[in-house]
This record gives sequence, C-alpha cells and structure tokens, in this order.
Amino acid sequence: MKKGKVVSSITEAIHDIQDGATLVVGGFGLCGIPENLIVGLQEKGVTNLTVVSNNCGVDDWGLGLLLANRQIKKMVASYVGENKLFEQQFLSGELEVELVPQGTLAERLRAGGAGIPAFYTASGVGTLVAEGKEQKEFDGRTYIMERGIVGDFALVKAWKADPLGNLVFRKTARNFNPVVATAGKITIAEVEEIVGIGELDPDEIHTPGVYVQRVIQGSHYQKRIERLTVAKQ
Repeated sequence: MKKGKVVSSITEAIHDIQDGATLVVGGFGLCGIPENLIVGLQEKGVTNLTVVSNNCGVDDWGLGLLLANRQIKKMVASYVGENKLFEQQFLSGELEVELVPQGTLAERLRAGGAGIPAFYTASGVGTLVAEGKEQKEFDGRTYIMERGIVGDFALVKAWKADPLGNLVFRKTARNFNPVVATAGKITIAEVEEIVGIGELDPDEIHTPGVYVQRVIQGSHYQKRIERLTVAKQ
C-alpha cells in the first residue's frame, strides 16, 4: 500500500503553489521535464511566476504552456532558442529574462540546495553577465560573485520513487533534476513508477528522500523530441 509522501492527484501535489511563487524546474529541453505538473499549473492558472529552469520548453509543450498562458513573469534560464513566443514576449517587455551560463545555473542551484548563499566563478567576466555583480581577484584572475538559488517549490521528474521520496532518474533525465530537487523549500517529484519501501537499491538512489516532500505518479508521457534531426541518405 502506498503511503508516506505519496499524494493521490496533481491537484493535491500543487495545491499550495500560489500567484507570485518562485519555481525551480528540472529537465533539459523536453527531456526529464515534469510534464503532468506543468499541465496542472496551466490548468490551475497561477500567475506572476518566477521560473528557474535550463530552458522554457517549446511553444506548445513543457514550460512553453505556461508562457502561452501568460503565467510567467520572469524566466531565469541558460537557453531559450526553441521558443518563438518567448522571444516575442521578451522583445515586447512582457517577460523579464535573466540569462545565466549553463554551468553557473547548475552551480547556483546546487549551492542553494547546499545552503551556500554565494560563490565566485570566472564564467561571464567581461560580459553583460557580470554587470552589477561583485568582482574579486583570486591568484591573479578576476571572478564574479553569483548567488545561490532557492525556490519556493521545486518540480522534478524521476523514473522511480518509493513512498519515502527516494528518487531514481533515468539516463538523460538525470540532468538538472538532481540539483533542482535540493533547491526547493518544497520539492514535488513526478515519477513514472512508485515501488515499495526497500525495493530501490540504495546504491542507485540519486536523490535521498530527505529532500522530497511530495511524490505523485504521472501518466501519459509524450517524451517528445525538441528538434528532430535525421541524417541524409
């Protein structure tokens, strides 16, 4: 029997996500995104969201659904090249955007999850990324200070979980999800399969349940390809 941190519906999983919340969201392109949770947020209609994720999906799927529904106020991402609506809203001033080098974004999330408020990195020195940020020299090289990121909620997609919230990610979905899972005050994990307590090999657990507050079993995964490319014959 399922118990522990397992909730029975998407509605229950996201019941306390309100207007103005900051969300950190796992996934890379359309791989490893919490599809059902995103659709649930679209249907709930919460607005004025700040969303931190590697990218913003595509025009008709992933976080692009929230963008199309005018639910996102600010997007913090490292790549936005697959979404025309994103471009339109940014250029019109409707959407606030913070572009972050990909490695820096991953480290900001990891730092936030580890309780580290800030760190120094050489990435972005001498570019627009460095504007307004503290700079310091170490061993003759200039670094800029970046803040750790902690969201009100973290939304992740895992392959398997147990009722205690221990998570296993599968292949490429093990991208931003593990660091995102640690960087939310409340972490909600959408999973393909829930197994019994003790069925997960401890050596295969990627995120310990101590970081996870809710687990929901998703369904009807599209697992779409962001951009299909085939070789010429």
